[in-house]
Amino acid sequence: MLRALVLTAACAASLLTVPAAVAAPPRLTVESVSNPHPDLVSGGQVLVRVPAARDVRVTANGRDVTGEFKQTGDTLLGLVGGLRDGTNEIVASAPGRGRASLRVTNHPITGPVFSGRQQEPFYCETQAYGLPAATPPLCSAPTQVSYQYRTTGGQFRPLADPASRPADLASVNGMPYIVRVERGTIDRAVYEIAALTDGTAPSPFTVERGWNERLVYTFGGGCNSGFHQGASTGGVLNDLFLSQGYAVASSSLNVLDNNCSPIISAEAAMMVKEHFTETYGPVRHTIGWGGSGGAIQQYDIAENYPGILDGIIPGISYPDPLSTAGPVTDCRLLNRYFAGAGSSFTPEQRLAVAGFHTYSTCVSWEQTFANRATATGSCTPLLPVSERWDPVSNPDGVICNSNEQLVNQLGRDPRTGFVRSTLDNTGVQYGLSALRSGQISAAQFVDLNAAIGGLDYTGAPVPARSAADPKALSAAYRSGLFNSASLGLRTTPIIDQRTDLDLAGFGADIHTTEWSFVMRERLRRSGAADNQVIIASRPADAAVAAAYELDAMDRWLTAIGNDRSGRGAQQKVVANRPADLGDGCYVSATERVRERLTYPSSGRCGELFPVAANTRLVAGSGLAMDALKCRLKPVDFRDYLPVTFTREEQRRLRAAFPDGVCDWSKPGVGARKPAGVWQRY
Repeated sequence: MLRALVLTAACAASLLTVPAAVAAPPRLTVESVSNPHPDLVSGGQVLVRVPAARDVRVTANGRDVTGEFKQTGDTLLGLVGGLRDGTNEIVASAPGRGRASLRVTNHPITGPVFSGRQQEPFYCETQAYGLPAATPPLCSAPTQVSYQYRTTGGQFRPLADPASRPADLASVNGMPYIVRVERGTIDRAVYEIAALTDGTAPSPFTVERGWNERLVYTFGGGCNSGFHQGASTGGVLNDLFLSQGYAVASSSLNVLDNNCSPIISAEAAMMVKEHFTETYGPVRHTIGWGGSGGAIQQYDIAENYPGILDGIIPGISYPDPLSTAGPVTDCRLLNRYFAGAGSSFTPEQRLAVAGFHTYSTCVSWEQTFANRATATGSCTPLLPVSERWDPVSNPDGVICNSNEQLVNQLGRDPRTGFVRSTLDNTGVQYGLSALRSGQISAAQFVDLNAAIGGLDYTGAPVPARSAADPKALSAAYRSGLFNSASLGLRTTPIIDQRTDLDLAGFGADIHTTEWSFVMRERLRRSGAADNQVIIASRPADAAVAAAYELDAMDRWLTAIGNDRSGRGAQQKVVANRPADLGDGCYVSATERVRERLTYPSSGRCGELFPVAANTRLVAGSGLAMDALKCRLKPVDFRDYLPVTFTREEQRRLRAAFPDGVCDWSKPGVGARKPAGVWQRY
């Protein structure tokens, strides 16, 4: 539980007198420190800063809280507690300086704050973290603090007493390598915080010994429907971070496999970071970290909820869940086709249609994620079978499609009971590039596109192509669920950590490299491509690359924080990028090549880490992949020259595309600018 603020009668009547040596501030202000958005505060308390002035007095809802403030530099910092849910008024006043006020809107620590109605049913998993059993749906558990120490052999082990000194205790930065680990529940999730400690309790008024005043926030991968708290966070016991003095925080709702909503993830991160600041004090900057679904969260949170993360280091990245869903579904359909009507396609031809370095990537997509588009194929084991949706026996049961996490944004189709879907392959010409390059014949191209089919709303394969819900498309673009890279990412430093799994013996891996360049193209279109650095490495060199990337990001953010010029925020990002930081690749653990990485591949890095395509790029989509549903144009056989079709093939192709084929030169159906940052639901 968050600690309550206890006011004594003496404190309630006191005035904080600042020594005469402190110059009077130009004006009196009240600033929310733990959450820069005072209307989104949670947990009944908020860390507040006011300028130091003689005889300053601070009240909260008319109650004197001056005694809770302490001088830090030329300002006063105070943890104001006892806030009621809803509106609160914090007022600072000083003789001769007038008064200033701050309106704070407090929300329950169980949430929600801005994400909208919470998912139910919701199953608790607090015991997976050593916390007591909790009661759904709020799943609250008391906060617990434990300790870990780093051994001289490089392992973390439990430590019952932080004052003890085991024989194999390592040291770091001149102090015993002991870590304080805090676990509790916030926003119905389990959160974790880790930081070096000297055994004393942390305070927001003094910097903890060993803490560098920076925070790394970690995010976990996957993408699933939710309905449970989650048995893991992004992880906080990380030697790379802790040994350098970083504090580390995460939450179980920051693991996309527990919760496939970047908006819910953003809310959880905001609330956990607020609590961290109220416990440890102001943070100089926060760095995002994590791969796959963890990268999606970083890109999407920085885009739509800027300020939670100051800089991001997404690994093996994707831009957002909706963009990724197209190739995932394509692979499921292609696998089905090649196992049946398309069995005559050679392995080389199948690969040409899929676009990847290896067709096993398509196989892996179906094995690992295709069930997320189905009604119940990926339900958490905690959800009883009797409660799951069934079209006959339980039509009102729980649906486990991953879109269920997005219902507050996309809405629910009253005809089906399912969340409106953006999934669409109408007009997509599978294998178009393979046809033009002569890798498949006209007859194969026609047969493939005539037989490929689509998925219905339950995720079942059907002969007809998949068709997106128009309302879902508009909502996806408006809400920022489709990441246009046109909002917060324009002012966010990005180091895209591309551990290359395409050609590193991970033949069935789904984390293909083209996605980093899809994100770059979107950034380029918004005028912010220089914000993003892409660094490729083999898995064997990933640790060396990670250490460099963390150090470079810290230097980048520190320089931005020290920039007092009149430049705009985006200009500061570009101007303060470290001189040694740029695109490139690790040839080995000791050699990093600096050169611009491109799609298609070029240069020395391109030879070592060639970038392939995917199903939609082979079908003619532009690199930005910004059309969830393409606009259509009539079939025109002049577009295929010099490839020619027989009359029967022409008839069949027109029948396969009765409304036309994709016109990738036009914006997608429903495409529009996002409504803005910090949207609430």
